[in-house]
Amino acid sequence: MKTRTKVVVIGGGIAGCSTLYHLTQEGWSDVMLLERDELTSGTTWHSAAQVTNFGMTQTMVGLKSHSIKLYQELANDPEYPINYHHGDGGIRLANTEAQLDGYRHFASMARGMGVEFEVIDAAECARRHPLIATDGLLGGLWDPMDGDIDPAQLCQALARRARKAGAEVHRHTPVTALRQLKDDTWEVETPKGTIHADIVVNAGGYRVNEVGAMMGVHHPVASMEHQYFLTEEIPAIKDLDHRVPLLRCPISDYYSRQEKNGLLVGFYEQDCKTWGMDGIDPKFVNALCPDDLDRVTDVLEGAFERMPALMEVGIHTVVNGPITYTIDGAPLVGPIPGKRNAYCIIGLRAGLGEGGGHGWLLAQQIVHGEACYDTWVIDPRRFTTHGNVELTALKAIEDYQNEFRFHFPHEHRPAGRPIKTTPLTPVLAAGGAEFGVVNGWERVEYIKPTPEFEETLGFRFNETHDVIAAEVAAVQTGVGLTEVNGFNRFEITGADAHDFLDRMFCGHVTRKKGRVGLGYLLNEQGMLKSEATVANLPAGNASSARIWYGSAAASEFHDMDWLAAHIGDKEDVTIRSLTNDWTILVLAGPKARDVLAAVARGDWSAEAFPWLSVREAFVGIAPAMVMAVSFSGELAYEIHVPNAQLYAAYLALRQAGDTHGLRLFGSRAVDSMRLEKGFLHWKSEILTEFDPFETGLGRFVKMEKRAFIGKAALEARLAAGPSKRLVTLAVDCTDRWAQPGASVMLGDAVVGTVTSGDWGHRTGLNLAMAFVDPEQSTVSTQVEIDMLGTRYPAEVIPAGPYDPDFGRVRA
Repeated sequence: MKTRTKVVVIGGGIAGCSTLYHLTQEGWSDVMLLERDELTSGTTWHSAAQVTNFGMTQTMVGLKSHSIKLYQELANDPEYPINYHHGDGGIRLANTEAQLDGYRHFASMARGMGVEFEVIDAAECARRHPLIATDGLLGGLWDPMDGDIDPAQLCQALARRARKAGAEVHRHTPVTALRQLKDDTWEVETPKGTIHADIVVNAGGYRVNEVGAMMGVHHPVASMEHQYFLTEEIPAIKDLDHRVPLLRCPISDYYSRQEKNGLLVGFYEQDCKTWGMDGIDPKFVNALCPDDLDRVTDVLEGAFERMPALMEVGIHTVVNGPITYTIDGAPLVGPIPGKRNAYCIIGLRAGLGEGGGHGWLLAQQIVHGEACYDTWVIDPRRFTTHGNVELTALKAIEDYQNEFRFHFPHEHRPAGRPIKTTPLTPVLAAGGAEFGVVNGWERVEYIKPTPEFEETLGFRFNETHDVIAAEVAAVQTGVGLTEVNGFNRFEITGADAHDFLDRMFCGHVTRKKGRVGLGYLLNEQGMLKSEATVANLPAGNASSARIWYGSAAASEFHDMDWLAAHIGDKEDVTIRSLTNDWTILVLAGPKARDVLAAVARGDWSAEAFPWLSVREAFVGIAPAMVMAVSFSGELAYEIHVPNAQLYAAYLALRQAGDTHGLRLFGSRAVDSMRLEKGFLHWKSEILTEFDPFETGLGRFVKMEKRAFIGKAALEARLAAGPSKRLVTLAVDCTDRWAQPGASVMLGDAVVGTVTSGDWGHRTGLNLAMAFVDPEQSTVSTQVEIDMLGTRYPAEVIPAGPYDPDFGRVRA
């Protein structure tokens, strides 16, 4: 075994084998895989191994499509063919119209990735799957590419190809220690010797946190016991001239697929069970948990009702093995937070079906720095300090219990809440606040009009429509107050701080004391990495001025890693996170200045404190940092307050606001207003798949700058011309809004994809943002958007239709 290599992949299941293979496909052959026992001896070997194209985001559909294409290629390899039942078809059942709406949306979204799903009625479900009954069934989603694969053969085929390309695979080689050296390379210790590696990859399956502990990190991954059984032969299947489709049933929490002339039937019971919480026996290899069919009795009864043939056949084999989950059910594939040259591909609860695509995207990130898709949906940094063991277990249970039930828009499930709060959370709750979750933080979405108010979740406008309209009207005509917690806030100091930021941002970075600027960071490919405000704080009592870097709440770990990685060895730059110590109170509306002036000494006139200013002040008795910035398009102030004084500042503003009719509002009102202003959301419109010019942010780019990260790549992209352009669309529809991912159509062709949509209560427009082909990006262009299976006319309009001259924010 060699002692020096570029990459060590730890774990020989589908995650590790796929990563190793795809690293060789990206041109790196000096790579190794270390497996503590035999390949596939963890979760992979007992996987039900279903391979579907279904995903709830375009990234997930894209990586699954790659898996299917790769698996077909492997199955057809004459030198080493593998068993892959491809194209049996699969149905996801539905017994409510809201579920069918979701399937209609997912079909629209998948079409933009070249994948065709079909929404079918109950009778067609039964025609395509002759074993099911249609009682209480409305229909389902048909995936023609659904199938299953042999897990051991798949991994062996990937490892074989990797070896042929120069990679090494070492079985029975456990990793016993990991040490990071001063140059950020790694020593990987094994009983067979120590390997010096540039990069390490944790693909440890259910032993993920045993590997993580060697690095000094904890990953939010927990294991659940999962049971399925294989039936005896079923005559109705034996007599068919084709394989029965796969079935996934959110009604009764089970799935099935054909196995020889019987069925494999798996369950997601409500009385489910975590596994390995107190450690895993080192000898647990190619092993299973004890059978426990009593635990699945409730879902088994539902399966009997849906598929009566199950009541007439015996059980041949029971399998009960651990599978891994994360806090939101999606895997963790990408850089390990807070570590250099360390990656993970873990939490793959549907590993066999998706693993080909996950390894593909991870290999691209390792070799090139980014993947062809924006991978935030699977990025390990999307969970921050709240991702502890207990929360992960609670969310794993919840996700397991809802395996086939997708999240509706604005749905925030209750397990593990609240995990992040401020002193105002109980105060706002007592005032009727309905909360959503942003990076673990409980954030106000809207204020309920009555204590009994309940929202009907779905893909169409509902009871909250008029509630949001009233909140927007209050902000537009008077004054509103809301809390924005979790906003990412770094304090950057040092003699080289401004020069450092100038290199990080593609545009001008203001150096004026007391001023705030907005800017964008690019990656090495010239694509958008992050959006941030830079505030040059007054010196105050500090020995030198400070810079506050502010960005989206979800970007806390992401942005810290990016900034810290680019500080030069000789640069005097220090970054300190204040994210969890301060909270923002947003005061917005034409009367906002009057309220602020009533509680804070000083001249707050437009002349003394214009738009994009920052000032230290006291709000009542609470110290604060006040910024004249607006995400609503109205006169507004961000009042940044230490959490210890947050309640005091809130009371002062509420008392002063009573005179002016101050009203609380929430994030849904903000989202409506920001669309009317043409303001963008990170990871909605600000994606690594597009550059700033394609995203309509050219005014924030200064190509004349001597240097900034991504400049050379951006110059090349400018010369080549845009692939897409971000536009604002006015949609001719009054009962639903455009969901992210919905396809923009011109005739039968998909010409774009929606990134955000909402009703604009001040403009009376149903608005959407979308990336479209450049030919369809000019104002007045007519297209259609597939919204829940119906195409609605949409017109390209100028971005920011509300107050386009920004007169209201400057008032």
